[in-house]
Amino acid sequence: MKQLLLVFLGGGFGSAMRFLLGKYLNSSATGIPYGTFAANILGSLLIGIILGVAAKNEAINDQYTLLLATGFCGGFTTFSTFAYENHVFLKSGDFMTFFLYTIASFIIGFAAVFLGIFLVKYV
Repeated sequence: MKQLLLVFLGGGFGSAMRFLLGKYLNSSATGIPYGTFAANILGSLLIGIILGVAAKNEAINDQYTLLLATGFCGGFTTFSTFAYENHVFLKSGDFMTFFLYTIASFIIGFAAVFLGIFLVKYV
Protein backbone atom coordinates (compact mmCIF):
# COMPACT_ATOMS: atom_id res chain seq x y z
CA MET A 1 0.00 0.00 0.00
CA LYS A 2 2.88 2.36 0.76
CA GLN A 3 4.31 1.75 -2.73
CA LEU A 4 1.00 2.67 -4.34
CA LEU A 5 0.83 5.87 -2.30
CA LEU A 6 4.38 6.85 -3.34
CA VAL A 7 3.56 6.36 -7.03
CA PHE A 8 0.26 8.24 -6.57
CA LEU A 9 1.92 11.24 -4.90
CA GLY A 10 4.79 11.41 -7.38
CA GLY A 11 2.42 11.01 -10.34
CA GLY A 12 0.11 13.75 -9.09
CA PHE A 13 2.95 16.19 -8.66
CA GLY A 14 4.41 15.24 -12.06
CA SER A 15 1.04 15.70 -13.76
CA ALA A 16 0.59 19.12 -12.17
CA MET A 17 4.04 20.17 -13.36
CA ARG A 18 3.28 18.93 -16.89
CA PHE A 19 0.02 20.92 -16.87
CA LEU A 20 1.91 24.09 -15.92
CA LEU A 21 4.56 23.55 -18.59
CA GLY A 22 1.88 23.02 -21.22
CA LYS A 23 -0.07 26.04 -20.05
CA TYR A 24 2.90 28.36 -20.34
CA LEU A 25 4.87 26.85 -23.21
CA ASN A 26 2.38 25.39 -25.69
CA SER A 27 1.86 27.87 -28.49
CA SER A 28 -1.69 28.53 -29.63
CA ALA A 29 -0.30 30.82 -32.34
CA THR A 30 1.81 28.15 -34.06
CA GLY A 31 0.12 25.05 -32.65
CA ILE A 32 3.50 23.63 -31.68
CA PRO A 33 3.33 21.82 -28.32
CA TYR A 34 6.55 23.11 -26.77
CA GLY A 35 5.29 22.26 -23.28
CA THR A 36 4.72 18.59 -24.07
CA PHE A 37 8.08 18.41 -25.85
CA ALA A 38 9.84 20.04 -22.88
CA ALA A 39 8.09 17.73 -20.38
CA ASN A 40 9.05 14.62 -22.33
CA ILE A 41 12.68 15.69 -22.78
CA LEU A 42 13.11 16.90 -19.19
CA GLY A 43 11.38 13.76 -17.92
CA SER A 44 13.72 11.60 -19.99
CA LEU A 45 16.73 13.43 -18.57
CA LEU A 46 15.36 13.15 -15.02
CA ILE A 47 14.64 9.43 -15.27
CA GLY A 48 18.16 8.89 -16.59
CA ILE A 49 19.59 10.80 -13.63
CA ILE A 50 17.29 9.13 -11.08
CA LEU A 51 17.92 5.59 -12.31
CA GLY A 52 21.60 6.33 -12.81
CA VAL A 53 21.90 7.48 -9.19
CA ALA A 54 19.84 4.49 -8.04
CA ALA A 55 22.16 2.09 -9.87
CA LYS A 56 25.33 3.83 -8.67
CA ASN A 57 26.13 2.26 -5.33
CA GLU A 58 22.41 1.92 -4.61
CA ALA A 59 22.36 5.62 -3.70
CA ILE A 60 18.55 5.87 -3.95
CA ASN A 61 16.38 3.22 -2.32
CA ASP A 62 13.39 1.53 -3.99
CA GLN A 63 10.88 3.84 -2.32
CA TYR A 64 12.47 6.98 -3.74
CA THR A 65 12.76 5.31 -7.13
CA LEU A 66 9.01 4.59 -7.06
CA LEU A 67 8.21 8.16 -5.98
CA LEU A 68 10.53 9.89 -8.46
CA ALA A 69 10.96 7.61 -11.50
CA THR A 70 7.68 5.71 -11.65
CA GLY A 71 5.51 8.37 -10.03
CA PHE A 72 6.87 11.81 -10.91
CA CYS A 73 8.44 10.99 -14.29
CA GLY A 74 5.47 8.81 -15.21
CA GLY A 75 3.04 11.63 -14.46
CA PHE A 76 5.28 14.35 -15.90
CA THR A 77 5.93 12.76 -19.28
CA THR A 78 3.08 11.87 -21.54
CA PHE A 79 2.87 9.57 -24.51
CA SER A 80 -0.89 9.95 -24.88
CA THR A 81 -0.68 13.73 -25.34
CA PHE A 82 2.27 13.29 -27.70
CA ALA A 83 0.24 10.82 -29.79
CA TYR A 84 -2.80 13.10 -29.87
CA GLU A 85 -0.76 16.13 -30.90
CA ASN A 86 0.72 14.11 -33.74
CA HIS A 87 -2.80 13.10 -34.77
CA VAL A 88 -3.72 16.80 -34.96
CA PHE A 89 -0.67 17.53 -37.15
CA LEU A 90 -1.57 14.70 -39.51
CA LYS A 91 -5.25 15.63 -39.64
CA SER A 92 -4.39 19.23 -40.53
CA GLY A 93 -1.93 18.09 -43.22
CA ASP A 94 1.08 19.53 -41.38
CA PHE A 95 3.33 16.63 -42.28
CA MET A 96 6.60 18.51 -41.79
CA THR A 97 5.79 19.49 -38.19
CA PHE A 98 4.56 15.95 -37.54
CA PHE A 99 7.82 14.50 -38.84
CA LEU A 100 10.10 16.97 -37.05
CA TYR A 101 8.22 16.75 -33.73
CA THR A 102 8.14 12.96 -33.76
CA ILE A 103 11.76 12.45 -34.77
CA ALA A 104 13.06 15.17 -32.44
CA SER A 105 11.04 13.77 -29.52
CA PHE A 106 12.42 10.27 -29.97
CA ILE A 107 16.03 11.19 -30.71
CA ILE A 108 16.36 13.92 -28.09
CA GLY A 109 14.35 11.88 -25.55
CA PHE A 110 16.64 8.87 -25.90
CA ALA A 111 19.70 11.13 -25.83
CA ALA A 112 18.41 12.80 -22.65
CA VAL A 113 18.08 9.44 -20.86
CA PHE A 114 21.62 8.49 -21.86
CA LEU A 115 22.89 11.96 -20.90
CA GLY A 116 21.31 11.65 -17.45
CA ILE A 117 22.95 8.26 -16.88
CA PHE A 118 26.27 9.56 -18.25
CA LEU A 119 26.19 12.61 -15.95
CA VAL A 120 25.64 10.45 -12.90
CA LYS A 121 28.28 7.95 -13.93
CA TYR A 122 31.08 10.27 -15.01
CA VAL A 123 30.50 13.69 -13.44
